[in-house]
Amino acid sequence: MIEPALALIDFSSIAVGIESADAMVKRAQLDVIRAGTVQPGRYLVLIGGTVAEVQESLDSGRRTGGDSVLDHVFLPHVHPDVVTAIGGGRVEAPRDSMGVIETTTVAAAIHAADAGLKGAEVRLLEIRMADGLGGKGIVLYSGLVADVEAAVEIGCQAVRPGLLVRQVVISQLHPEIWENLSAATSFGSRLEGL
Repeated sequence: MIEPALALIDFSSIAVGIESADAMVKRAQLDVIRAGTVQPGRYLVLIGGTVAEVQESLDSGRRTGGDSVLDHVFLPHVHPDVVTAIGGGRVEAPRDSMGVIETTTVAAAIHAADAGLKGAEVRLLEIRMADGLGGKGIVLYSGLVADVEAAVEIGCQAVRPGLLVRQVVISQLHPEIWENLSAATSFGSRLEGL
């Protein structure tokens, strides 16, 4: 999936989310659309394609969604590593430090991830989205301490007021924690084969 633009809308109503997703695909020619429910009872719509088509579709979804739109993000020139992370790709090599940004919405996490990657020399370990997080988003950066600090600061500045839960930078992360985070951030998946 190599699109010049990506957008996501987070809806508080599943019914309105489905209605809005339908309006979005009817409004513009998209290369990618993924939609579905997430915990706790929300609906996400992710779209990708050309900048103009994604913008037009996003505008239609926001109009249709009205006050059911909790958050949205529009990235006209999305960083390729964000697309990889959204698709489940992970960077597993340990680095000097770890930066974590926790947000109340998936859209805010995607925006933070993109901004931090574009503003600092870091690797994106993961963008964790919604399910198992009560609808939250988590971004994990790795790299040298100064670079991770810069990425976390830039990423946090990209998040709209009220949507940032917490951010941390951990220098010299313990190897066992690297091993756990590199494998998966979901506790249940870490218990398999125990």
